[in-house]
Parts: sequence; structure tokens; C-alpha cells
Amino acid sequence: MNANPPVPSCSVRKLQSCLQRFSRAKILVIGDLIVDHYIWGKVHRVSPEAPVPVVHVQAESYRLGGAANVFHNILTLGGHAELCGVVGADADGKQFIRQLQNMNKSTQGIIVDPGRPTIKKSRVVAHNQQIVRYDVEQSHTIKAAVERKALKYIAQQIPHLTGIVISDYAKGMITATMVDHIRTDASRYRVPIIVDPKVEHMSFYSGVTVVTPNHWEARQAAGLLPTQEASIEQIGFALRDRLQCQTVLITRGEEGMSIFQDQGRYWTIPAVAKQVYDVTGAGDTVVSTLALALSAGANLPEAAILANQAAGIVVGMLGTATVSRQQVQDSLRESA
Repeated sequence: MNANPPVPSCSVRKLQSCLQRFSRAKILVIGDLIVDHYIWGKVHRVSPEAPVPVVHVQAESYRLGGAANVFHNILTLGGHAELCGVVGADADGKQFIRQLQNMNKSTQGIIVDPGRPTIKKSRVVAHNQQIVRYDVEQSHTIKAAVERKALKYIAQQIPHLTGIVISDYAKGMITATMVDHIRTDASRYRVPIIVDPKVEHMSFYSGVTVVTPNHWEARQAAGLLPTQEASIEQIGFALRDRLQCQTVLITRGEEGMSIFQDQGRYWTIPAVAKQVYDVTGAGDTVVSTLALALSAGANLPEAAILANQAAGIVVGMLGTATVSRQQVQDSLRESA
């Protein structure tokens, strides 16, 4: 292996052509559905009751989070997408379904489970800074009946797909049995599987097309101790050997991303973010763009370059955000 080998050359014209083909893609996103709730306000004083800021609330907003943010990114990037996950029979779950209906999107893959709440992450933000976050969730594994409904829906969709994204937030939706079924059916129809994994479920994902952990998750999943010295190459190839997947793509924040494939091939792509305001959902944007690019005929390095461009845009936005195809085109043009 060469030290830090260059990324295979790819023209801006070729990447932009790939972006135009995103409209041909149909991706099924499977994973943990989250309502991202934002409370926006200003702080002018500290509470006399405790040493905490008093936030004067000015507005509230709700955004599609978790796997639903992946789904939303695919749509804003110009692709077609369906969504499969679980919500509760509560006000947040009803609002979630209503939001999809307002987008003229199918809700057939959304399973309502009265036995668990809709996952909601509420963030209080003042002067563009997050003051506190509080979560409502249950992360136990979904019931067998819910799993069966999900698998029936997924099996119906797979023959018509160009890609599958598993967005695993370790909140109970993704099970080993589910992944086994998805892998078997996807293999039959040659549908690539792109996974944004959590460490505790990493063993589920042997043999998938791409996994996209961050640096810390990759270290943990490769079996390295926190104090153990290891290069990014050692981490990436150790994880790829463990999972026997086609590609490991490690997101590394300000250091960009590194790609590991067979025969000792690896590349590092530098980060392109001009300014980082909020990394919330950046991993969702990466996996969304990867799935679309692979569906559009890009090879992995080309897909990663596009994902890197999209991530560089979204970290410059506050809160859970999506990226448009036009924004990625403009970013490519500027970086040429």
C-alpha cells in the first residue's frame, strides 16, 4: 500500500452528469424514524432559580430526522425514495405521517405501534447555539408482529429498487433477522445496500455493499481499545476484513473521509466544508448521496466525492437540514 494514495481522477463534468441521473434512482430507506423538534429563542438573563439561561421562545419547528432525514435528502437531491420505519400512535406520530402526506409521499411503509412513543429529539436553540437537548424514546427491539409487517413491505419493494439504505440509530427498528432477509432479497435482485451503522449492530452488516461509520465508530467496531494506537488504514482494513463487505467508508469530520476496498485499495478525500455550524445529520447526507450516486452508475470514489461535497454543504446549516442537487452542482463548480 502507498501512503495516502491519490483519489482516482474524475472530471467535474462527469460528476455533474452523474448528478443529473439521480432522477432515475429509487431508494428504499429503512431505519429509525425521528421527529427533530426545534425550539428557537433568545437569552437575555440567567434564571434566579438555578444557574441556567432563561430562553425567551420565539418559534418552534419540526423536521424529519433519523432515517426520515436520509429519505428527505434523497428527495431534495432529485431522487425517488420510499420510507420504512415505526412511529407511535401519539400526536408526534400522527404529525409525522401528516408531514409525509403533505409531501405527497406514500405512508405504506410507516408502521404505527401503540406500544412505543414516536422518537422525538427536542433541541432548545438560542443565538444559533444549542442550549439543551431532551429526548423522548424507547429503544427496545420492535415487536415480532411489527417486524413481520416491515419485512412484508420491504420484500414487495426490493424488485423495483436501485438501492437500499439502512439508517441505524440503534433505537430498535433494525434487527439481525431483518438485515438477513434484506441481504438475501437484495442479492437476488442485485440491489446495493448502503448502511449508516451503529457500533452495537455492526455484526449485522457482513456482506453489505457499503458501511459508513464515523472514525470513532470504526475504531470501536474494529476491536481497538481507546488507548491503542492505530492508523486510519489499519482501522479501515480491519473493519472491512471483519465485515467482508465491498467497501468501508469512514467519515472523519474535518479530515474528510477515507475509502477502503479489496486488494489493499484505499483513498482519502479531504473535507470541503468552508464553515461548520452544525454536524447534525451530516452522516444522513453522506449515505443519501452515496446511494443515489451508486444508483446513477458512479463508482465508489466518484460517489464518495459527491457525498463529500454534499456533506460540506450541510454542515454549514443550522439544525437537521437537506441539500439540493443544485447546491451540489454549484459546490462542484466552485471547487473545480
